Amino acid sequence: MLTILGFAMIATFLVLIMMKKMSPIAALVLIPALFCVAVGQGAKLGDYVIDGVGNLAPTAAMLMFAIVYFGVMIDVGLFDPIVRGILRFCKADPMRIVVGTAVLAAIVSLDGDGSTTFMITVSAMYPLYKRLKMSLVVMTGVAATANGVMNTLPWGGPTARAATALKLDAGDIFVPMIPALGVGLAAVLLLAVVLGRRERRRIGLLALDGAPAAETATEPETVLVAAGGGDRARKTSGGADRGTGTGTGTGGGAENAGEGVDEGFKGLDPNRPTLRPKLYWFNAALTIALLTAMIMELMPIPVLFLLGAALALTVNFPHMPDQRARIAAHADNVLNVSGMVFAAAVFTGVLSGTGMVEHMADWLVGAIPEGMGPHMAIVTGVLSIPLTYFMSNDGFYFGVVPVLAEAGAAHGVSPLEIARASLVGQPLHMSSPLVPAVYVLVGMAKVEFGDHTRFTVKWAALTSLVVLAAGLLFGIV
Repeated sequence: MLTILGFAMIATFLVLIMMKKMSPIAALVLIPALFCVAVGQGAKLGDYVIDGVGNLAPTAAMLMFAIVYFGVMIDVGLFDPIVRGILRFCKADPMRIVVGTAVLAAIVSLDGDGSTTFMITVSAMYPLYKRLKMSLVVMTGVAATANGVMNTLPWGGPTARAATALKLDAGDIFVPMIPALGVGLAAVLLLAVVLGRRERRRIGLLALDGAPAAETATEPETVLVAAGGGDRARKTSGGADRGTGTGTGTGGGAENAGEGVDEGFKGLDPNRPTLRPKLYWFNAALTIALLTAMIMELMPIPVLFLLGAALALTVNFPHMPDQRARIAAHADNVLNVSGMVFAAAVFTGVLSGTGMVEHMADWLVGAIPEGMGPHMAIVTGVLSIPLTYFMSNDGFYFGVVPVLAEAGAAHGVSPLEIARASLVGQPLHMSSPLVPAVYVLVGMAKVEFGDHTRFTVKWAALTSLVVLAAGLLFGIV
């Protein structure tokens, strides 16, 4: 019964938010509460929620101060050169911009933290997508999938969990997986090319002034000011001015949520009063030091961002009214994201507290035919795709993977193969409603979570299958 109710709870949540019948926060709170009552454990709901909040409180604190920190870095101009550099490289071509999104997300993912990756990527790319009227779910989908592939880094979390659960060395798991993960990253770049071409067909080819257009240009109809750089882009293919209209390309009009609501949108305005050009190298050094400390695990990440935010505010805005103004400017993002994390604590708390996760895992493992024993690595890879989406990494790696490894060992399958195969589902996992970082991504990009889910799931699942196929081809899994 708990197995059925667990799957029903997850399915109900996904259907309601994808159909936009409930907001994610409301769904994350009310649906698990109702199912908790349905299984006869309503009296324990408070305990389950408190346990969930306790587990996610450090994540919420990290996100709160990380948003303030990177918000300040955006305000003072740290990422302006990145925006200008990407725009020059992309030449305002939608295809190149989508590829640039994938490359930027993959590079920033080296710090091992999804929230940081999404904040930097969206901060740099959002103005370009807005100005060129590109689909915002393309940005979130590509960024999430690229980060999912890179999330398998030993310091990213899943590899360390697999190593701990199976008592293996993280290096022995990760290093042989590099070729397969490289193929997965190449698949993300190919996906970016495909989606970028769709965007190019939808909105027309664009080119910077002074740069030759790839196609014969018609008379320019609309002038677009590229964010942060003062460079100007002009439309060089025919078609009506899209002005404030919503897009009708990939994924439907909802992809362009918010498009055209502010004609005065300036992105990273090169003349905004919060710029601190004289402190650019200080801010760059502080950010590099912060990311280095995160990778080296010198302190807990929430503490690092708390110290970093306090230092960034004090140095860049020494006057108290200016500091209050910067905090107020980013209060909406802080409240939305932290609220979503604490709402997710209800969902995860009920899933774990009622025992639904354990029953779901046991049922899935028990459903594996006996004849599949010698192929448990492949089974693990396939199961990792839905399971890491429907449950937390902790639940999967500490609850399911050891059972799969034990079943595989009985048929001569090495625990290392099981551990490597268990990483396959990470590209899809990063878009799971149980991952707090995804709310940072959709929140900053102003995209509905349901729209992001509907668009991303199929591409992320395909990327996971590509990684699994590459692992089989190279004899890694």
